[in-house]
Amino acid sequence: MRPFKWDIFIDFIIKVLPYLSVTLIYVVGSIFFGFLLGLGIAMLRLSKKKVLRGIGSAYVTILRSVPSIVLLFIIYYGLPLLMKTKFSVDMSEVSTLVYVIVTFSLLLGSSMSEIIRTAYLSVPKGQYEAAVMVGLTPFTAIRRIIFPQGFIVALPNLGNIFIFMLKEGALAYTIGLHDVLGRGLYLSGLKANIYNFELYLALTLIYWPLTFVLEKIFKAWEKALRNKKLKRRES
Repeated sequence: MRPFKWDIFIDFIIKVLPYLSVTLIYVVGSIFFGFLLGLGIAMLRLSKKKVLRGIGSAYVTILRSVPSIVLLFIIYYGLPLLMKTKFSVDMSEVSTLVYVIVTFSLLLGSSMSEIIRTAYLSVPKGQYEAAVMVGLTPFTAIRRIIFPQGFIVALPNLGNIFIFMLKEGALAYTIGLHDVLGRGLYLSGLKANIYNFELYLALTLIYWPLTFVLEKIFKAWEKALRNKKLKRRES
Protein backbone atom coordinates (compact mmCIF):
# COMPACT_ATOMS: atom_id res chain seq x y z
CA MET A 1 0.00 0.00 0.00
CA ARG A 2 1.42 3.37 -1.01
CA PRO A 3 2.11 6.07 1.61
CA PHE A 4 -0.03 9.20 1.96
CA LYS A 5 1.33 12.02 -0.22
CA TRP A 6 1.21 15.26 1.75
CA ASP A 7 2.57 17.31 -1.13
CA ILE A 8 -0.20 16.04 -3.44
CA PHE A 9 -2.81 16.69 -0.74
CA ILE A 10 -1.66 20.30 -0.26
CA ASP A 11 -1.40 20.80 -4.00
CA PHE A 12 -5.04 19.71 -4.41
CA ILE A 13 -6.19 22.23 -1.81
CA ILE A 14 -4.21 25.08 -3.38
CA LYS A 15 -5.46 24.36 -6.90
CA VAL A 16 -9.09 23.63 -5.96
CA LEU A 17 -9.74 26.54 -3.58
CA PRO A 18 -9.99 29.23 -6.32
CA TYR A 19 -12.98 27.35 -7.75
CA LEU A 20 -14.87 27.88 -4.51
CA SER A 21 -16.09 31.10 -6.13
CA VAL A 22 -17.95 29.04 -8.76
CA THR A 23 -19.59 26.99 -6.01
CA LEU A 24 -20.68 30.13 -4.16
CA ILE A 25 -22.08 31.68 -7.35
CA TYR A 26 -24.49 28.82 -8.00
CA VAL A 27 -25.35 28.50 -4.31
CA VAL A 28 -26.31 32.17 -3.96
CA GLY A 29 -27.87 32.36 -7.43
CA SER A 30 -30.00 29.26 -6.93
CA ILE A 31 -31.19 30.42 -3.51
CA PHE A 32 -32.04 33.90 -4.79
CA PHE A 33 -34.10 32.72 -7.76
CA GLY A 34 -35.45 29.79 -5.77
CA PHE A 35 -36.72 32.25 -3.17
CA LEU A 36 -38.49 34.35 -5.80
CA LEU A 37 -40.06 31.25 -7.31
CA GLY A 38 -40.92 29.91 -3.86
CA LEU A 39 -42.61 33.20 -2.98
CA GLY A 40 -44.84 32.87 -6.03
CA ILE A 41 -45.64 29.23 -5.26
CA ALA A 42 -46.38 30.11 -1.63
CA MET A 43 -48.83 32.79 -2.78
CA LEU A 44 -50.58 30.20 -4.92
CA ARG A 45 -50.80 27.78 -2.00
CA LEU A 46 -52.19 30.50 0.26
CA SER A 47 -54.75 31.57 -2.31
CA LYS A 48 -58.45 31.26 -1.56
CA LYS A 49 -58.99 29.81 -5.03
CA LYS A 50 -58.89 26.03 -5.14
CA VAL A 51 -57.39 25.92 -8.65
CA LEU A 52 -54.44 28.11 -7.69
CA ARG A 53 -53.84 26.12 -4.51
CA GLY A 54 -53.91 22.94 -6.61
CA ILE A 55 -51.31 24.32 -9.02
CA GLY A 56 -49.02 25.30 -6.16
CA SER A 57 -49.43 21.93 -4.43
CA ALA A 58 -48.81 20.04 -7.69
CA TYR A 59 -45.57 21.95 -8.26
CA VAL A 60 -44.31 21.15 -4.77
CA THR A 61 -45.28 17.48 -5.04
CA ILE A 62 -43.69 16.98 -8.45
CA LEU A 63 -40.42 18.79 -7.73
CA ARG A 64 -39.98 17.04 -4.42
CA SER A 65 -40.39 13.68 -6.14
CA VAL A 66 -37.65 14.22 -8.72
CA PRO A 67 -34.04 13.47 -7.63
CA SER A 68 -31.70 16.42 -8.02
CA ILE A 69 -29.44 14.67 -10.50
CA VAL A 70 -32.39 13.61 -12.69
CA LEU A 71 -33.70 17.18 -12.84
CA LEU A 72 -30.20 18.42 -13.60
CA PHE A 73 -29.93 16.11 -16.62
CA ILE A 74 -33.45 17.00 -17.79
CA ILE A 75 -32.59 20.70 -17.75
CA TYR A 76 -29.12 20.26 -19.21
CA TYR A 77 -30.20 18.08 -22.12
CA GLY A 78 -33.86 19.01 -22.43
CA LEU A 79 -33.81 22.80 -22.25
CA PRO A 80 -31.48 23.28 -25.26
CA LEU A 81 -33.57 20.75 -27.22
CA LEU A 82 -36.78 22.57 -26.37
CA MET A 83 -35.37 25.99 -27.22
CA LYS A 84 -33.93 24.68 -30.50
CA THR A 85 -37.05 22.86 -31.74
CA LYS A 86 -39.71 25.33 -30.53
CA PHE A 87 -37.98 28.70 -30.75
CA SER A 88 -34.94 28.06 -33.02
CA VAL A 89 -32.64 29.31 -30.26
CA ASP A 90 -29.16 27.82 -30.09
CA MET A 91 -27.99 27.37 -26.49
CA SER A 92 -24.69 25.68 -27.30
CA GLU A 93 -22.75 28.69 -25.99
CA VAL A 94 -24.67 28.96 -22.73
CA SER A 95 -22.50 28.40 -19.66
CA THR A 96 -22.97 25.17 -17.73
CA LEU A 97 -23.37 27.36 -14.66
CA VAL A 98 -26.69 28.63 -16.03
CA TYR A 99 -28.14 25.12 -16.23
CA VAL A 100 -27.05 24.44 -12.66
CA ILE A 101 -28.71 27.62 -11.36
CA VAL A 102 -31.91 26.94 -13.33
CA THR A 103 -32.08 23.37 -12.04
CA PHE A 104 -31.59 24.17 -8.39
CA SER A 105 -33.78 27.27 -8.55
CA LEU A 106 -36.64 25.03 -9.70
CA LEU A 107 -35.79 22.49 -7.05
CA LEU A 108 -35.48 25.01 -4.23
CA GLY A 109 -38.68 26.74 -5.31
CA SER A 110 -40.69 23.91 -3.78
CA SER A 111 -38.76 23.95 -0.49
CA MET A 112 -38.77 27.73 -0.30
CA SER A 113 -42.52 27.85 -0.84
CA GLU A 114 -43.04 25.62 2.20
CA ILE A 115 -40.68 27.71 4.31
CA ILE A 116 -42.40 30.95 3.30
CA ARG A 117 -45.89 29.54 3.75
CA THR A 118 -45.08 28.14 7.20
CA ALA A 119 -43.45 31.38 8.29
CA TYR A 120 -46.44 33.41 7.10
CA LEU A 121 -48.94 31.16 8.87
CA SER A 122 -46.91 31.30 12.09
CA VAL A 123 -47.91 34.95 12.59
CA PRO A 124 -51.44 35.36 13.98
CA LYS A 125 -53.82 36.81 11.37
CA GLY A 126 -55.13 39.26 13.94
CA GLN A 127 -51.86 41.20 13.82
CA TYR A 128 -52.21 41.83 10.11
CA GLU A 129 -55.86 42.79 10.44
CA ALA A 130 -55.09 45.16 13.33
CA ALA A 131 -52.28 46.80 11.36
CA VAL A 132 -54.58 47.43 8.38
CA MET A 133 -57.32 48.77 10.65
CA VAL A 134 -55.00 51.41 12.14
CA GLY A 135 -54.19 52.71 8.68
CA LEU A 136 -51.27 50.71 7.33
CA THR A 137 -51.43 49.57 3.72
CA PRO A 138 -51.41 45.78 3.17
CA PHE A 139 -47.85 45.96 1.82
CA THR A 140 -46.63 48.02 4.79
CA ALA A 141 -48.40 45.69 7.23
CA ILE A 142 -46.64 42.69 5.71
CA ARG A 143 -43.27 44.46 5.60
CA ARG A 144 -43.38 45.82 9.16
CA ILE A 145 -45.49 43.27 11.02
CA ILE A 146 -45.58 39.92 9.22
CA PHE A 147 -42.13 39.76 7.64
CA PRO A 148 -39.96 40.44 10.74
CA GLN A 149 -41.77 37.76 12.77
CA GLY A 150 -42.01 35.26 9.94
CA PHE A 151 -38.35 35.73 9.04
CA ILE A 152 -37.25 34.54 12.49
CA VAL A 153 -39.30 31.37 12.01
CA ALA A 154 -37.90 30.83 8.50
CA LEU A 155 -34.25 31.56 9.32
CA PRO A 156 -33.21 28.08 10.59
CA ASN A 157 -34.68 26.47 7.47
CA LEU A 158 -32.99 29.04 5.25
CA GLY A 159 -29.70 28.08 6.87
CA ASN A 160 -30.41 24.45 6.08
CA ILE A 161 -31.11 25.43 2.47
CA PHE A 162 -27.69 27.07 2.18
CA ILE A 163 -25.97 23.99 3.56
CA PHE A 164 -28.07 21.71 1.34
CA MET A 165 -27.08 23.68 -1.74
CA LEU A 166 -23.43 23.70 -0.78
CA LYS A 167 -23.41 19.89 -0.71
CA GLU A 168 -26.11 18.92 -3.21
CA GLY A 169 -24.83 21.44 -5.75
CA ALA A 170 -21.66 19.38 -6.02
CA LEU A 171 -23.65 17.19 -8.42
CA ALA A 172 -22.93 19.89 -11.00
CA TYR A 173 -19.68 18.09 -11.78
CA THR A 174 -21.77 15.46 -13.62
CA ILE A 175 -22.44 17.94 -16.43
CA GLY A 176 -18.87 19.19 -16.55
CA LEU A 177 -18.96 22.23 -14.28
CA HIS A 178 -15.58 23.03 -12.76
CA ASP A 179 -16.58 23.97 -9.25
CA VAL A 180 -14.71 22.72 -6.19
CA LEU A 181 -15.59 19.05 -6.76
CA GLY A 182 -15.48 19.21 -10.55
CA ARG A 183 -12.05 20.80 -10.60
CA GLY A 184 -10.78 18.35 -8.02
CA LEU A 185 -11.90 15.35 -10.05
CA TYR A 186 -10.35 16.89 -13.16
CA LEU A 187 -7.00 17.32 -11.41
CA SER A 188 -7.21 13.80 -10.02
CA GLY A 189 -7.85 12.49 -13.53
CA LEU A 190 -4.66 14.17 -14.72
CA LYS A 191 -2.84 12.04 -12.16
CA ALA A 192 -4.58 8.86 -13.38
CA ASN A 193 -6.84 8.88 -10.28
CA ILE A 194 -4.02 7.45 -8.22
CA TYR A 195 -4.39 9.99 -5.43
CA ASN A 196 -8.13 9.85 -4.86
CA PHE A 197 -7.80 9.62 -1.09
CA GLU A 198 -5.70 12.80 -0.97
CA LEU A 199 -8.27 14.50 -3.19
CA TYR A 200 -11.34 13.57 -1.15
CA LEU A 201 -9.62 14.45 2.09
CA ALA A 202 -8.72 17.84 0.63
CA LEU A 203 -12.33 18.35 -0.47
CA THR A 204 -13.54 17.41 3.01
CA LEU A 205 -11.28 20.05 4.54
CA ILE A 206 -12.81 22.63 2.20
CA TYR A 207 -16.49 21.74 2.54
CA TRP A 208 -16.54 21.00 6.26
CA PRO A 209 -15.20 24.36 7.56
CA LEU A 210 -17.47 26.24 5.17
CA THR A 211 -20.51 24.30 6.36
CA PHE A 212 -19.48 24.80 10.00
CA VAL A 213 -19.13 28.56 9.51
CA LEU A 214 -22.53 28.80 7.81
CA GLU A 215 -24.19 26.95 10.69
CA LYS A 216 -22.63 29.31 13.23
CA ILE A 217 -23.60 32.40 11.24
CA PHE A 218 -27.25 31.42 10.96
CA LYS A 219 -27.48 30.39 14.61
CA ALA A 220 -25.96 33.69 15.74
CA TRP A 221 -28.26 35.61 13.39
CA GLU A 222 -31.33 33.83 14.72
CA LYS A 223 -30.27 34.41 18.33
CA ALA A 224 -29.69 38.12 17.67
CA LEU A 225 -33.13 38.52 16.07
CA ARG A 226 -34.86 36.69 18.91
CA ASN A 227 -33.08 38.81 21.52
CA LYS A 228 -34.05 41.95 19.62
CA LYS A 229 -37.67 40.79 19.51
CA LEU A 230 -37.62 40.04 23.25
CA LYS A 231 -36.23 43.48 24.08
CA ARG A 232 -39.00 45.11 22.05
CA ARG A 233 -41.61 43.21 24.03
CA GLU A 234 -40.06 44.23 27.34
CA SER A 235 -39.81 47.91 26.41
